[in-house]
Amino acid sequence: MTRRFGDRTRLAVEIGEAEPHQLRVVDLWAAGRRLTTGDNCVFLPSFIRAMRSSAARVSRRDVEPCPFSGRTPEEIFQLLEADDTEFRERFWFLQWGEIVDNVSRYAYLDDDLVIVFAFWRPDHPRPDDLGTVFVARIPPEEFVATVEDAADLLNAELADVAPPP
Repeated sequence: MTRRFGDRTRLAVEIGEAEPHQLRVVDLWAAGRRLTTGDNCVFLPSFIRAMRSSAARVSRRDVEPCPFSGRTPEEIFQLLEADDTEFRERFWFLQWGEIVDNVSRYAYLDDDLVIVFAFWRPDHPRPDDLGTVFVARIPPEEFVATVEDAADLLNAELADVAPPP
């Protein structure tokens, strides 16, 4: 049975079947698009840490403000994507491992947490999505609650199946 945390139009974490060896099927959604089209199997210990790190960062408001005021989120994505300096690294977001390595993604605060992303792999299952920049806006508190609630469930279930020391 799949458990969903959040809203697919903003940000959702869908927890699916348990796999052997501390693995789990997890799908991520933002702006109505499934980000985990190439890989949706996570190694729970590192995935939970990455989720909690992102949630803590947003909770502390340790996310950069809009880097190019007066520009659309789509333009901001293009400018960050074209930047070859360390500047763009300040906006990298959802660094959650291989399940999102098919997506270029950045985030910034502009009252809401704004997540901008684009699929880049030529074998993406929805070819019409290639070259399109997607934008998800989510209140920071909602992002934190969604991610922390999903991480709590994953952590509880991991504790239930973890081998004894």
